[in-house]
Amino acid sequence: MQPCELVLIPCHADNYAVLIHASETGETALIDAPDAVPIEKELGARGWSLKQIFVTHHHGDHTAGNMALKDRYGCAIAGPEGEDERIPGLSQAVSPKSSLTFAGQRIEVLETPGHTLGHLTYYWPHLATAFTGDTLFSLGCGRIFEGDAAMMYASLQKIARLPGETKIYCGHEYTLANGRFALTLEPENEALQIRVAEVEKLRAAGMATLPTTIEAEKRTNPFLRTASPHIRARLGLPHTPDWQVFARLRDLKNRS
Repeated sequence: MQPCELVLIPCHADNYAVLIHASETGETALIDAPDAVPIEKELGARGWSLKQIFVTHHHGDHTAGNMALKDRYGCAIAGPEGEDERIPGLSQAVSPKSSLTFAGQRIEVLETPGHTLGHLTYYWPHLATAFTGDTLFSLGCGRIFEGDAAMMYASLQKIARLPGETKIYCGHEYTLANGRFALTLEPENEALQIRVAEVEKLRAAGMATLPTTIEAEKRTNPFLRTASPHIRARLGLPHTPDWQVFARLRDLKNRS
């Protein structure tokens, strides 16, 4: 197994990009490019050169830095096949059928539509890490802009089937607001209480709340807990299909 160093880079008000550096080969990849400036600064401080960008979806707060980084480093840019015309500088359109590797290691591509129709999640088995963009957040999930609730629910379930120890890096620092919303739905959840207390301390210290894990999200994230009797009771939906419980949760979060 090739060792890799992961570096979380804050961009804009609440975006994140992630650098993945393979120490044996010296190659560096990037998940999303919200803003070239902080990414270039981090690369320069570490003496790394960027070889590859993996884009989760076409929104500008995930792609605005593409061209500046491509011009400076000559890096390749991979992104969703279904959004190829909307992603600046794209050089490789990918789908779950793609044979995708970096630094000699396989990357699994998961279709996770809902936030956008072409949204992808990149799962790196050798790192036990998934980059979920704006589909799964820590203690939350993304808004549904181009898909529907059933589609987004299916995407979240797909991610939730990854091994429990899988580390999750998402595209935004929304954990504290998500956690406070989650507590209104399941205040008796002790794991959630502990997680929100930890998050409050991290944010007060100016620290990131990522990565999280699949196992932790299953214990605390209401959008992965549609079977919870407490959540269902509060929503008045004891026998409703899970995806419809999810739809109600997403609607409540939109209005919170």
